[in-house]
Amino acid sequence: MSNKTALDTSRVLIKALSEMNACRLVETHISWVLLTDQYAYKIKKPVNFGFLDFSTLEKRRFLCNEELRLNRRLAAELYLEVVPITGTPDHPQIGGADTVIEYAVKMVRFPSGQLLSDYAARGQLNADQIDQLTDGVACFHQTIEQTDANSLYGDSADINHWFAENFDHIRPLLVDDAQKRQLQNIQQWGDSEWRNLADLMQRRKQQGFVRECHGDLHLGNMTLINGKVTLFDCIEFNPMLRWIDVISEAAFLFIDLLRFGYRRYAYRFLNRYLQHSGDYQGLALLRYYLVYRALVRAKVSLLRMAQQDDDAVVTQARDEYGLFANLAERFIQPQSTVLMITHGYSGSGKSTFACQLAEHIGAFQIRSDLERKRLFDYRPLEQTGSNIGSGVYSPQASIKTYLHLKELAQAVLEAGFPVIIDAAFLKAGQRDLFRQLAAGCGVPFHIINFQASDRELYRRIKQRQDDASEATAAVLHQQQRSAQPLSEHEQASVITLDTERDDVLENLLDNFKRYLQ
Repeated sequence: MSNKTALDTSRVLIKALSEMNACRLVETHISWVLLTDQYAYKIKKPVNFGFLDFSTLEKRRFLCNEELRLNRRLAAELYLEVVPITGTPDHPQIGGADTVIEYAVKMVRFPSGQLLSDYAARGQLNADQIDQLTDGVACFHQTIEQTDANSLYGDSADINHWFAENFDHIRPLLVDDAQKRQLQNIQQWGDSEWRNLADLMQRRKQQGFVRECHGDLHLGNMTLINGKVTLFDCIEFNPMLRWIDVISEAAFLFIDLLRFGYRRYAYRFLNRYLQHSGDYQGLALLRYYLVYRALVRAKVSLLRMAQQDDDAVVTQARDEYGLFANLAERFIQPQSTVLMITHGYSGSGKSTFACQLAEHIGAFQIRSDLERKRLFDYRPLEQTGSNIGSGVYSPQASIKTYLHLKELAQAVLEAGFPVIIDAAFLKAGQRDLFRQLAAGCGVPFHIINFQASDRELYRRIKQRQDDASEATAAVLHQQQRSAQPLSEHEQASVITLDTERDDVLENLLDNFKRYLQ
Protein backbone atom coordinates (compact mmCIF):
# COMPACT_ATOMS: atom_id res chain seq x y z
CA MET A 1 0.00 0.00 0.00
CA SER A 2 1.42 3.40 -0.96
CA ASN A 3 1.83 6.13 1.63
CA LYS A 4 -0.91 8.15 -0.05
CA THR A 5 -3.34 5.22 -0.08
CA ALA A 6 -2.56 4.42 3.57
CA LEU A 7 -3.03 8.07 4.49
CA ASP A 8 -6.38 8.22 2.69
CA THR A 9 -7.54 5.06 4.47
CA SER A 10 -6.47 6.49 7.81
CA ARG A 11 -8.40 9.68 7.12
CA VAL A 12 -11.53 7.57 6.63
CA LEU A 13 -10.81 5.89 9.97
CA ILE A 14 -10.25 9.19 11.76
CA LYS A 15 -13.44 10.69 10.30
CA ALA A 16 -15.46 7.67 11.44
CA LEU A 17 -13.97 7.70 14.94
CA SER A 18 -14.63 11.42 15.27
CA GLU A 19 -18.27 11.08 14.25
CA MET A 20 -18.97 7.95 16.28
CA ASN A 21 -17.41 9.29 19.47
CA ALA A 22 -18.34 12.97 19.06
CA CYS A 23 -14.68 13.89 19.22
CA ARG A 24 -12.90 17.10 18.44
CA LEU A 25 -9.99 16.54 16.08
CA VAL A 26 -6.54 18.13 16.31
CA GLU A 27 -4.10 17.42 13.47
CA THR A 28 -0.33 17.82 13.21
CA HIS A 29 1.99 16.85 10.34
CA ILE A 30 2.56 13.41 11.91
CA SER A 31 -0.53 12.55 13.96
CA TRP A 32 -4.19 13.03 14.76
CA VAL A 33 -5.50 13.58 18.28
CA LEU A 34 -9.14 12.78 19.07
CA LEU A 35 -10.46 14.66 22.08
CA THR A 36 -13.39 13.37 24.11
CA ASP A 37 -14.69 15.03 27.26
CA GLN A 38 -12.32 13.01 29.44
CA TYR A 39 -9.60 11.49 27.26
CA ALA A 40 -7.33 12.17 24.29
CA TYR A 41 -6.44 9.46 21.77
CA LYS A 42 -3.31 10.06 19.73
CA ILE A 43 -3.04 8.16 16.45
CA LYS A 44 0.05 8.23 14.27
CA LYS A 45 -0.24 9.00 10.55
CA PRO A 46 1.09 6.26 8.23
CA VAL A 47 3.87 8.49 6.88
CA ASN A 48 7.59 8.13 6.28
CA PHE A 49 9.62 11.34 6.29
CA GLY A 50 12.99 9.66 6.66
CA PHE A 51 13.58 11.08 10.11
CA LEU A 52 10.45 9.21 11.22
CA ASP A 53 8.78 6.09 9.88
CA PHE A 54 5.17 5.28 10.82
CA SER A 55 4.56 3.40 7.58
CA THR A 56 3.48 0.03 9.02
CA LEU A 57 1.03 -0.98 11.73
CA GLU A 58 3.74 -2.82 13.66
CA LYS A 59 5.97 0.25 13.68
CA ARG A 60 3.10 2.37 14.93
CA ARG A 61 2.35 -0.14 17.70
CA PHE A 62 5.96 -0.22 18.84
CA LEU A 63 6.23 3.56 18.80
CA CYS A 64 2.97 4.00 20.71
CA ASN A 65 4.50 1.89 23.49
CA GLU A 66 7.70 3.94 23.31
CA GLU A 67 5.64 7.12 23.62
CA LEU A 68 4.03 5.74 26.76
CA ARG A 69 7.39 4.78 28.30
CA LEU A 70 9.15 8.04 27.55
CA ASN A 71 6.39 10.38 28.61
CA ARG A 72 5.72 8.64 31.89
CA ARG A 73 9.10 10.01 32.99
CA LEU A 74 7.58 13.50 33.01
CA ALA A 75 3.80 13.11 33.04
CA ALA A 76 2.84 9.70 34.40
CA GLU A 77 -0.56 11.03 35.44
CA LEU A 78 -1.43 11.91 31.81
CA TYR A 79 -0.27 8.83 29.90
CA LEU A 80 -2.57 5.88 30.60
CA GLU A 81 -2.12 3.05 28.08
CA VAL A 82 -1.84 2.00 24.45
CA VAL A 83 -5.22 0.88 23.11
CA PRO A 84 -6.01 -1.07 19.94
CA ILE A 85 -8.53 0.16 17.38
CA THR A 86 -10.43 -2.71 15.83
CA GLY A 87 -13.08 -3.29 13.16
CA THR A 88 -12.83 -1.59 9.78
CA PRO A 89 -11.90 1.96 8.73
CA ASP A 90 -15.60 2.67 8.08
CA HIS A 91 -16.78 1.11 11.34
CA PRO A 92 -13.92 1.27 13.85
CA GLN A 93 -14.05 0.59 17.57
CA ILE A 94 -11.66 1.72 20.28
CA GLY A 95 -10.77 -1.55 21.99
CA GLY A 96 -12.71 -4.68 21.08
CA ALA A 97 -11.71 -8.20 20.11
CA ASP A 98 -11.72 -7.93 16.31
CA THR A 99 -8.69 -7.55 14.06
CA VAL A 100 -6.53 -4.63 15.09
CA ILE A 101 -6.34 -1.98 12.38
CA GLU A 102 -4.64 0.80 14.33
CA TYR A 103 -3.25 1.79 17.74
CA ALA A 104 -3.69 4.88 19.85
CA VAL A 105 -2.03 6.31 22.92
CA LYS A 106 -4.73 7.00 25.49
CA MET A 107 -4.17 10.05 27.67
CA VAL A 108 -6.06 12.06 30.23
CA ARG A 109 -7.37 15.17 28.54
CA PHE A 110 -6.18 18.34 30.20
CA PRO A 111 -7.98 21.69 29.93
CA SER A 112 -7.66 23.55 26.64
CA GLY A 113 -6.03 26.96 26.52
CA GLN A 114 -3.48 25.98 29.19
CA LEU A 115 -0.52 25.18 26.95
CA LEU A 116 2.39 27.50 27.57
CA SER A 117 2.28 28.27 23.85
CA ASP A 118 -1.28 29.53 24.43
CA TYR A 119 -0.08 31.75 27.26
CA ALA A 120 2.78 32.98 25.07
CA ALA A 121 0.48 33.73 22.14
CA ARG A 122 -1.78 35.73 24.48
CA GLY A 123 1.20 37.62 25.91
CA GLN A 124 0.54 36.07 29.34
CA LEU A 125 3.65 33.97 29.91
CA ASN A 126 5.16 34.92 33.27
CA ALA A 127 8.42 34.55 35.17
CA ASP A 128 7.03 31.95 37.59
CA GLN A 129 6.10 29.67 34.69
CA ILE A 130 9.57 30.09 33.19
CA ASP A 131 11.21 29.29 36.53
CA GLN A 132 8.99 26.24 37.04
CA LEU A 133 9.72 24.78 33.61
CA THR A 134 13.45 25.56 33.97
CA ASP A 135 13.70 23.77 37.29
CA GLY A 136 11.77 20.84 35.82
CA VAL A 137 13.99 20.57 32.76
CA ALA A 138 17.19 20.90 34.80
CA CYS A 139 16.07 18.19 37.24
CA PHE A 140 14.99 15.95 34.36
CA HIS A 141 18.36 16.31 32.63
CA GLN A 142 20.19 15.46 35.86
CA THR A 143 18.28 12.19 36.35
CA ILE A 144 17.86 10.68 32.87
CA GLU A 145 20.07 8.01 31.40
CA GLN A 146 23.42 9.07 29.93
CA THR A 147 25.44 7.70 27.04
CA ASP A 148 28.98 6.43 27.27
CA ALA A 149 31.79 6.28 24.72
CA ASN A 150 30.42 3.02 23.27
CA SER A 151 26.88 4.29 22.71
CA LEU A 152 25.31 4.36 19.26
CA TYR A 153 24.09 7.89 19.89
CA GLY A 154 25.65 11.34 19.99
CA ASP A 155 28.55 10.96 17.56
CA SER A 156 29.54 14.23 15.92
CA ALA A 157 28.99 12.70 12.46
CA ASP A 158 25.39 11.90 13.38
CA ILE A 159 24.85 15.42 14.72
CA ASN A 160 26.10 16.77 11.39
CA HIS A 161 23.78 14.38 9.53
CA TRP A 162 20.68 15.68 11.29
CA PHE A 163 21.75 19.29 10.82
CA ALA A 164 22.26 18.72 7.08
CA GLU A 165 19.08 16.65 6.74
CA ASN A 166 17.00 19.77 7.32
CA PHE A 167 18.26 21.29 4.08
CA ASP A 168 17.23 18.19 2.10
CA HIS A 169 13.63 18.72 3.21
CA ILE A 170 13.55 22.50 3.07
CA ARG A 171 15.26 23.30 -0.23
CA PRO A 172 12.78 21.51 -2.58
CA LEU A 173 9.87 23.40 -0.96
CA LEU A 174 11.30 26.90 -1.38
CA VAL A 175 10.30 29.06 -4.36
CA ASP A 176 11.62 32.45 -3.23
CA ASP A 177 15.17 33.18 -4.47
CA ALA A 178 16.03 35.31 -1.43
CA GLN A 179 15.03 32.45 0.89
CA LYS A 180 17.13 30.04 -1.17
CA ARG A 181 20.19 32.30 -0.81
CA GLN A 182 19.51 32.67 2.91
CA LEU A 183 19.33 28.89 3.27
CA GLN A 184 22.58 28.46 1.37
CA ASN A 185 24.37 30.91 3.67
CA ILE A 186 23.08 29.08 6.74
CA GLN A 187 24.20 25.74 5.32
CA GLN A 188 27.71 27.03 4.55
CA TRP A 189 28.00 28.41 8.09
CA GLY A 190 26.76 25.11 9.54
CA ASP A 191 29.29 23.05 7.56
CA SER A 192 32.16 25.27 8.73
CA GLU A 193 30.95 25.41 12.34
CA TRP A 194 30.60 21.63 12.54
CA ARG A 195 34.20 21.13 11.38
CA ASN A 196 35.32 23.46 14.18
CA LEU A 197 33.16 21.78 16.83
CA ALA A 198 33.23 18.09 15.89
CA ASP A 199 35.94 17.17 18.41
CA LEU A 200 34.10 18.98 21.21
CA MET A 201 30.86 17.20 20.30
CA GLN A 202 32.65 13.87 20.60
CA ARG A 203 34.14 14.82 23.98
CA ARG A 204 30.72 15.87 25.23
CA LYS A 205 29.42 12.40 24.41
CA GLN A 206 32.33 10.79 26.27
CA GLN A 207 31.67 13.06 29.26
CA GLY A 208 28.02 11.97 29.49
CA PHE A 209 26.28 15.09 28.23
CA VAL A 210 24.38 13.09 25.59
CA ARG A 211 21.28 11.78 27.36
CA GLU A 212 17.83 10.35 26.60
CA CYS A 213 16.14 13.75 26.54
CA HIS A 214 12.63 14.94 25.74
CA GLY A 215 13.62 15.74 22.15
CA ASP A 216 10.80 18.15 21.29
CA LEU A 217 11.05 20.71 24.05
CA HIS A 218 8.90 23.66 23.00
CA LEU A 219 6.07 25.56 24.65
CA GLY A 220 3.40 23.63 22.75
CA ASN A 221 4.49 20.52 24.65
CA MET A 222 4.06 22.08 28.09
CA THR A 223 0.82 22.72 29.93
CA LEU A 224 -0.40 23.97 33.28
CA ILE A 225 -2.23 21.38 35.38
CA ASN A 226 -3.43 22.71 38.73
CA GLY A 227 -0.92 25.52 38.41
CA LYS A 228 2.01 23.16 37.80
CA VAL A 229 4.01 23.19 34.55
CA THR A 230 3.85 19.69 33.06
CA LEU A 231 5.98 18.54 30.10
CA PHE A 232 4.61 15.96 27.65
CA ASP A 233 4.93 14.60 24.08
CA CYS A 234 8.55 13.45 24.04
CA ILE A 235 10.01 12.27 20.73
CA GLU A 236 9.42 8.55 20.47
CA PHE A 237 9.84 8.04 16.73
CA ASN A 238 13.62 8.29 16.43
CA PRO A 239 16.09 7.64 19.25
CA MET A 240 18.73 9.64 17.39
CA LEU A 241 16.60 12.75 17.92
CA ARG A 242 16.13 12.31 21.67
CA TRP A 243 19.55 10.91 22.60
CA ILE A 244 21.10 14.34 22.30
CA ASP A 245 23.37 16.79 24.07
CA VAL A 246 21.46 18.52 26.85
CA ILE A 247 22.53 21.89 25.41
CA SER A 248 20.77 20.98 22.16
CA GLU A 249 17.59 20.35 24.14
CA ALA A 250 17.89 23.67 25.97
CA ALA A 251 18.45 25.41 22.62
CA PHE A 252 15.08 24.16 21.36
CA LEU A 253 13.14 25.88 24.14
CA PHE A 254 15.32 28.98 23.83
CA ILE A 255 14.40 29.27 20.13
CA ASP A 256 10.70 28.79 20.86
CA LEU A 257 10.74 31.59 23.43
CA LEU A 258 12.37 33.86 20.85
CA ARG A 259 9.75 32.81 18.32
CA PHE A 260 7.05 34.24 20.59
CA GLY A 261 9.05 37.39 21.25
CA TYR A 262 10.14 36.48 24.79
CA ARG A 263 13.85 37.28 24.47
CA ARG A 264 14.24 38.19 28.14
CA TYR A 265 12.60 34.95 29.22
CA ALA A 266 14.79 32.98 26.82
CA TYR A 267 17.86 34.27 28.66
CA ARG A 268 16.14 33.90 32.03
CA PHE A 269 15.54 30.23 31.21
CA LEU A 270 19.07 29.54 30.00
CA ASN A 271 20.72 31.45 32.85
CA ARG A 272 18.71 29.59 35.47
CA TYR A 273 19.28 26.29 33.70
CA LEU A 274 23.06 26.80 33.62
CA GLN A 275 23.08 27.87 37.26
CA HIS A 276 21.47 24.51 38.02
CA SER A 277 23.88 22.49 35.88
CA GLY A 278 27.09 24.53 35.81
CA ASP A 279 27.52 23.47 32.18
CA TYR A 280 28.98 26.74 30.86
CA GLN A 281 31.41 24.80 28.68
CA GLY A 282 28.37 23.67 26.68
CA LEU A 283 27.82 27.23 25.48
CA ALA A 284 30.53 26.62 22.86
CA LEU A 285 27.90 24.53 21.05
CA LEU A 286 24.91 26.78 21.71
CA ARG A 287 24.93 28.79 18.48
CA TYR A 288 25.21 25.64 16.38
CA TYR A 289 22.27 24.07 18.19
CA LEU A 290 20.20 27.27 18.08
CA VAL A 291 20.58 27.32 14.30
CA TYR A 292 19.79 23.61 14.12
CA ARG A 293 16.66 23.95 16.24
CA ALA A 294 15.41 26.92 14.24
CA LEU A 295 15.91 24.88 11.07
CA VAL A 296 13.94 21.97 12.54
CA ARG A 297 11.00 24.25 13.26
CA ALA A 298 11.32 25.82 9.80
CA LYS A 299 11.27 22.37 8.22
CA VAL A 300 8.19 21.29 10.18
CA SER A 301 6.37 24.44 9.03
CA LEU A 302 7.05 23.59 5.38
CA LEU A 303 6.09 19.94 5.81
CA ARG A 304 2.77 21.00 7.32
CA MET A 305 2.25 23.47 4.47
CA ALA A 306 2.82 20.71 1.92
CA GLN A 307 0.05 18.60 3.49
CA GLN A 308 -2.58 21.34 3.45
CA ASP A 309 -5.03 22.77 0.92
CA ASP A 310 -6.39 25.48 3.21
CA ASP A 311 -4.96 28.82 2.03
CA ALA A 312 -4.96 30.31 5.51
CA VAL A 313 -3.04 27.37 6.96
CA VAL A 314 -0.58 27.46 4.05
CA THR A 315 0.01 31.19 4.58
CA GLN A 316 0.55 30.72 8.30
CA ALA A 317 3.02 27.88 7.69
CA ARG A 318 4.92 29.95 5.14
CA ASP A 319 5.13 32.86 7.59
CA GLU A 320 6.37 30.54 10.32
CA TYR A 321 9.05 29.25 8.00
CA GLY A 322 10.28 32.79 7.42
CA LEU A 323 10.32 33.53 11.13
CA PHE A 324 12.41 30.45 11.99
CA ALA A 325 14.73 30.90 9.01
CA ASN A 326 15.41 34.45 10.18
CA LEU A 327 16.14 33.21 13.69
CA ALA A 328 18.62 30.72 12.26
CA GLU A 329 20.25 33.49 10.27
CA ARG A 330 20.50 35.69 13.38
CA PHE A 331 22.71 33.20 15.17
CA ILE A 332 25.21 32.79 12.37
CA GLN A 333 26.07 36.48 12.86
CA PRO A 334 28.71 37.49 15.44
CA GLN A 335 27.47 39.22 18.61
CA SER A 336 29.13 41.98 20.62
CA THR A 337 30.55 40.59 23.85
CA VAL A 338 31.65 42.19 27.09
CA LEU A 339 33.03 41.05 30.45
CA MET A 340 31.36 42.59 33.49
CA ILE A 341 32.14 41.93 37.13
CA THR A 342 30.08 43.08 40.08
CA HIS A 343 31.56 44.80 43.12
CA GLY A 344 29.91 45.33 46.48
CA TYR A 345 29.17 44.01 49.91
CA SER A 346 26.69 41.27 50.72
CA GLY A 347 23.18 42.71 50.52
CA SER A 348 24.11 45.42 48.02
CA GLY A 349 21.84 43.96 45.31
CA LYS A 350 24.53 42.47 43.07
CA SER A 351 22.75 39.22 42.24
CA THR A 352 19.31 40.80 41.85
CA PHE A 353 20.40 43.41 39.33
CA ALA A 354 22.98 41.21 37.59
CA CYS A 355 20.14 38.77 36.91
CA GLN A 356 17.94 41.49 35.43
CA LEU A 357 20.79 42.93 33.36
CA ALA A 358 21.63 39.48 31.96
CA GLU A 359 18.03 38.97 30.84
CA HIS A 360 17.84 42.36 29.13
CA ILE A 361 21.12 42.30 27.22
CA GLY A 362 21.40 38.59 26.50
CA ALA A 363 24.28 37.86 28.85
CA PHE A 364 25.13 34.98 31.17
CA GLN A 365 25.28 35.62 34.91
CA ILE A 366 27.72 33.36 36.75
CA ARG A 367 27.12 33.44 40.51
CA SER A 368 30.10 32.91 42.80
CA ASP A 369 27.85 31.63 45.62
CA LEU A 370 26.63 28.80 43.41
CA GLU A 371 29.96 27.99 41.79
CA ARG A 372 31.84 28.00 45.10
CA LYS A 373 29.43 25.41 46.49
CA ARG A 374 29.49 23.36 43.28
CA LEU A 375 33.29 23.39 43.36
CA PHE A 376 33.30 21.93 46.87
CA ASP A 377 30.41 19.47 46.25
CA TYR A 378 27.67 21.30 48.14
CA ARG A 379 24.10 21.78 46.92
CA PRO A 380 23.00 25.39 46.25
CA LEU A 381 20.94 25.83 49.43
CA GLU A 382 23.05 23.55 51.62
CA GLN A 383 24.78 25.14 54.60
CA THR A 384 28.51 24.40 54.50
CA GLY A 385 29.13 25.00 58.20
CA SER A 386 32.12 27.18 57.29
CA ASN A 387 33.12 30.02 59.56
CA ILE A 388 34.47 33.38 58.38
CA GLY A 389 37.82 32.78 56.70
CA SER A 390 37.64 28.99 56.99
CA GLY A 391 36.20 25.99 55.13
CA VAL A 392 34.90 26.95 51.70
CA TYR A 393 35.51 30.61 52.62
CA SER A 394 39.19 30.19 53.48
CA PRO A 395 41.69 32.28 51.50
CA GLN A 396 42.78 29.18 49.59
CA ALA A 397 39.19 28.23 48.76
CA SER A 398 38.48 31.77 47.59
CA ILE A 399 41.52 31.75 45.29
CA LYS A 400 40.33 28.45 43.84
CA THR A 401 36.80 29.84 43.41
CA TYR A 402 37.90 32.99 41.57
CA LEU A 403 40.19 30.99 39.27
CA HIS A 404 37.23 28.73 38.50
CA LEU A 405 35.04 31.75 37.79
CA LYS A 406 37.72 32.99 35.39
CA GLU A 407 37.64 29.67 33.50
CA LEU A 408 33.87 29.85 33.21
CA ALA A 409 33.96 33.48 32.08
CA GLN A 410 36.50 32.63 29.41
CA ALA A 411 34.30 29.78 28.16
CA VAL A 412 31.32 32.13 27.80
CA LEU A 413 33.36 34.82 26.03
CA GLU A 414 34.92 32.32 23.64
CA ALA A 415 31.42 31.06 22.85
CA GLY A 416 30.60 34.62 21.77
CA PHE A 417 28.29 35.79 24.58
CA PRO A 418 28.48 38.63 27.13
CA VAL A 419 29.14 37.49 30.70
CA ILE A 420 28.54 38.93 34.17
CA ILE A 421 30.59 37.48 37.01
CA ASP A 422 28.46 37.97 40.11
CA ALA A 423 30.80 38.06 43.11
CA ALA A 424 31.91 40.53 45.79
CA PHE A 425 35.31 41.26 44.16
CA LEU A 426 36.50 43.08 47.28
CA LYS A 427 40.19 42.31 46.60
CA ALA A 428 42.18 44.18 43.93
CA GLY A 429 43.86 40.97 42.80
CA GLN A 430 40.51 39.36 42.08
CA ARG A 431 39.49 42.28 39.91
CA ASP A 432 42.84 42.39 38.10
CA LEU A 433 42.46 38.73 37.19
CA PHE A 434 39.35 39.52 35.19
CA ARG A 435 40.68 42.75 33.72
CA GLN A 436 43.54 40.70 32.29
CA LEU A 437 41.08 38.13 30.94
CA ALA A 438 39.08 40.83 29.15
CA ALA A 439 42.25 42.26 27.62
CA GLY A 440 43.37 38.81 26.49
CA CYS A 441 39.98 38.15 24.87
CA GLY A 442 39.87 41.62 23.32
CA VAL A 443 36.52 42.57 24.90
CA PRO A 444 35.38 45.61 26.93
CA PHE A 445 35.67 45.34 30.73
CA HIS A 446 33.35 46.93 33.29
CA ILE A 447 33.13 46.90 37.08
CA ILE A 448 29.55 47.43 38.26
CA ASN A 449 29.83 48.90 41.73
CA PHE A 450 26.67 48.30 43.78
CA GLN A 451 26.18 50.44 46.87
CA ALA A 452 23.63 50.76 49.68
CA SER A 453 23.61 52.23 53.16
CA ASP A 454 24.81 50.09 56.06
CA ARG A 455 21.30 50.02 57.46
CA GLU A 456 19.90 48.69 54.19
CA LEU A 457 22.69 46.12 53.77
CA TYR A 458 21.98 44.65 57.22
CA ARG A 459 18.23 44.71 56.62
CA ARG A 460 18.55 42.80 53.35
CA ILE A 461 20.86 40.17 54.81
CA LYS A 462 18.48 39.59 57.71
CA GLN A 463 15.50 39.12 55.37
CA ARG A 464 17.29 36.87 52.85
CA GLN A 465 15.75 33.41 52.46
CA ASP A 466 16.29 30.40 50.15
CA ASP A 467 19.50 31.71 48.65
CA ALA A 468 22.92 30.16 48.02
CA SER A 469 24.61 32.98 49.91
CA GLU A 470 25.58 32.24 53.51
CA ALA A 471 26.37 35.88 54.32
CA THR A 472 25.47 37.04 57.82
CA ALA A 473 25.85 40.36 59.63
CA ALA A 474 29.22 39.10 60.88
CA VAL A 475 30.32 38.34 57.31
CA LEU A 476 29.28 41.82 56.20
CA HIS A 477 31.21 43.38 59.06
CA GLN A 478 34.33 41.42 58.08
CA GLN A 479 33.92 42.46 54.43
CA GLN A 480 33.77 46.12 55.38
CA ARG A 481 36.94 45.83 57.47
CA SER A 482 39.03 43.95 54.89
CA ALA A 483 37.82 45.27 51.50
CA GLN A 484 40.40 46.87 49.22
CA PRO A 485 38.83 49.98 47.66
CA LEU A 486 38.61 50.58 43.96
CA SER A 487 41.79 52.32 42.82
CA GLU A 488 42.05 55.46 40.72
CA HIS A 489 43.30 53.29 37.86
CA GLU A 490 40.16 51.13 38.10
CA GLN A 491 37.72 54.05 38.13
CA ALA A 492 37.70 54.33 34.33
CA SER A 493 35.99 50.91 34.21
CA VAL A 494 33.55 51.53 37.08
CA ILE A 495 29.79 52.06 36.88
CA THR A 496 28.46 52.99 40.34
CA LEU A 497 24.83 52.41 41.29
CA ASP A 498 22.87 53.24 44.44
CA THR A 499 20.54 50.26 44.79
CA GLU A 500 18.21 52.10 47.14
CA ARG A 501 17.07 54.29 44.26
CA ASP A 502 14.02 53.39 42.14
CA ASP A 503 15.81 53.83 38.81
CA VAL A 504 18.66 51.33 39.31
CA LEU A 505 17.76 49.06 36.41
CA GLU A 506 17.06 52.00 34.12
CA ASN A 507 20.49 53.47 34.86
CA LEU A 508 22.13 50.08 34.47
CA LEU A 509 20.54 49.45 31.09
CA ASP A 510 21.44 52.92 29.92
CA ASN A 511 25.10 52.04 30.43
CA PHE A 512 24.74 48.86 28.35
CA LYS A 513 22.20 50.00 25.76
CA ARG A 514 24.46 48.99 22.87
CA TYR A 515 23.78 45.35 23.82
CA LEU A 516 19.99 45.70 23.94
CA GLN A 517 18.16 44.11 21.01
